[in-house]
Amino acid sequence: MELSPRVMVRRDSTLSSGQGGVHEVEKPFDAMNNIVANLLLNMTSSARFEGSLNVDLNEIAMNLVPFPRLHYLVPSLTPLYTLADVNAVPRRLDQIFSDAFSKDHQLIRANPKQSMYLACALMVRGNVHVSDLRRNIERLRPSLPFVSWNQEGWKTGLCSVPPVGHSHSLLALANNTCVKLNFMELKERFIKLYRKKAHLHHFLHVEGMDVGCFTEAASSLNSLIEEYDCLDATKAHSRVTLPDLELQLESLKG
Repeated sequence: MELSPRVMVRRDSTLSSGQGGVHEVEKPFDAMNNIVANLLLNMTSSARFEGSLNVDLNEIAMNLVPFPRLHYLVPSLTPLYTLADVNAVPRRLDQIFSDAFSKDHQLIRANPKQSMYLACALMVRGNVHVSDLRRNIERLRPSLPFVSWNQEGWKTGLCSVPPVGHSHSLLALANNTCVKLNFMELKERFIKLYRKKAHLHHFLHVEGMDVGCFTEAASSLNSLIEEYDCLDATKAHSRVTLPDLELQLESLKG
């Protein structure tokens, strides 16, 4: 995953536990796959339909990944529905923007508002105007903790064709430090198994694999978590004002 320009993170356990849109349904795995399919349809809508602000997938990596290793994007989708939700209640336009940043619409178990945003993309489908995008970004901006050096880290896309059965929809892709919690859980589960050498023999039979690969992977994961920790530590810092920024740039020149 470290070699990929961007990685979208989702968790099946989140989708099936109620958070993420799938509650008590007869076929939960079908519903989970349906939500992921809707996510991909929204993400590629600009490549398939016309719009006033089409977004190329390469632009997502360019605008949302400020550092090579911190390329894990947290997706949220609103309205959050499956094809079986034929009677889904329509959402007001402003409400779908608010929903996109709530913990109940994230496809991982996390609350992004309690962590730091590095950047965020909003990909909207339907009869939505650029002015609607700007108005909602300005409305929500005070409640979203962005890193001080990328307060304008937004990427927006508009596709004029809405999803079937809905007047509009919104896919948000956030580069947010809340993804760190999932890596910490992954590390904890890995350590429990590795201490017992459980399942290790399956991998050691593969040519080129040895025990050192596992320790190296654990070390890399630790390093990644530390990078997110450093960014979270800046949350308490106040936003850099323009005069302060100019003084800092002058000092760098000197």
